[in-house]
This record gives sequence, structure tokens and C-alpha cells, in this order.
Amino acid sequence: MLLTDTHTHLYYETIEEKRAALMQRCFDSNVNRLFLPNVDTASIPLMFDLVAAYPDNCYAMLGLHPCSVKENWEHELALMQPALHKQPIYAIGEIGIDLYWDKTFLQEQIQAFKLQIKWAKQLRLPIVIHCRDAFDEVYQVLLDEQDELLRGIFHCFTGTLEQANKIIDLGFYLGIGGVVTYKNSGLDKVVADIALEHIVLETDSPYLTPVPYRGKPNESSYLTYIADKVAQLHQTTIYNVADITTQNSKKIFGV
Repeated sequence: MLLTDTHTHLYYETIEEKRAALMQRCFDSNVNRLFLPNVDTASIPLMFDLVAAYPDNCYAMLGLHPCSVKENWEHELALMQPALHKQPIYAIGEIGIDLYWDKTFLQEQIQAFKLQIKWAKQLRLPIVIHCRDAFDEVYQVLLDEQDELLRGIFHCFTGTLEQANKIIDLGFYLGIGGVVTYKNSGLDKVVADIALEHIVLETDSPYLTPVPYRGKPNESSYLTYIADKVAQLHQTTIYNVADITTQNSKKIFGV
């Protein structure tokens, strides 16, 4: 069995012994492919350090998280852009719009989102979208930018079946994480109605920890609990879920 965590910030653990233990628990749980999104310029070296330590297992993505978009967003992106060409990058992300914490910089978030979509198209890379309390705004940007080059993952999808189908119709995959294990999230009913061919798995560690560890820091080894829940919802085996979702990740990232 081979599981792929398409979205993890495992690089936040900088103590080498603890990081090694986190990675070993991944391997023990058959989570052997990890895709790492940075969030700002400061997190780039942390991400690349983890990739360098585990080059056969960790894959870098690059983007400015919408919560990191402030007045100086253009300067941040200018600082970030050279990193696109220094080492292999497998997606632009995580990028998008977040109106949960602050609506002050909505227009800046939209501009930064569109500029980074342009990067992705130029480099023929997928995008990984962060969307929180902003589905309509994100969807409008995707409609504006839609062409044969626009593709990727709608990270941490927690929306309705109607929203899921809108995203799928644009050619995107849905990133399903720990929320699917939460009793009253409603996401389980939505995921049950979505074909596995449209889904990838993710932890978003150290956030959104699945049951039975909810309330504690998340880690990529817990992807097995997400995969198991998806298997239950689709009345299939975790091996089948692992195979299909890993194949989906290979189609997206090309590796």
C-alpha cells in the first residue's frame, strides 16, 4: 500500500530528532509521498531543508498563502519568485483567498492569486488552492482564468456537493483531509457521493487532526485514518483508496 499526503507542513518541526521520528511514523504507516506547500518567504528554507533530507519522499510546492498577503504582497512575491527556478517545484501553492480571519486585503488576495496562477501556467504546473469562507470569490477567479493550462487541487475541501461538482467540472481534484472524520461536519455525506477518481488525500499537518487524535497536533502518518474513513464511505478497502488517490496525485504532480 502506498499513501500520498498531498498537503502537509511537516517542515514546521525543525528539531532533527523529532522530525526524523515524524517521518519514520509516516513510513511505518505507508505514507511515503509528501507534498509540501510553503506559506511565505520565511518558510521556503524550512521546506527545502526537509526535501533535501528526504529527496525520495518529499516534494516542494511554492506560493504565498492568502493569509500572508498584506500591503507588501508584491514585494513578497518578488522575493519568492527566484526560488521557482533553483530547485524542482511540483505545484504553485498554497494560494487562494481566505476571508475567515480578515477581509481587509481581499483585492490584494485576488491580485496575488491571479499572479501566481500566471506563474503556474508559465511553468505548466498545477495550483493548490486555499479557500476559506471565500468559495464564490475563488470560483470567480477560476472562471476568469479558466483554460487548458489551469488545473490542480482544491485543498481542504469542506463544501457542498454542488460546490464539489463545480470544482470537478473545472478539472480540479478535491483535497480531502481530517474534517471528513468529524462527526457533525457533513463532509462525509458529500465525499460518499464523489467518485474516488476526483479525490486526493491530505492531512494539512499540523492542523485539522483527524479522529481519533482530534485536538492534538496533526502529522502525516495520520493520513491512514482519513483513507480508512473514505474507504468506509465508499464501501471499499483502504488499499483501493490508497491506490486510486495516489494515482490521482501522480496525474496532478507528474511524479
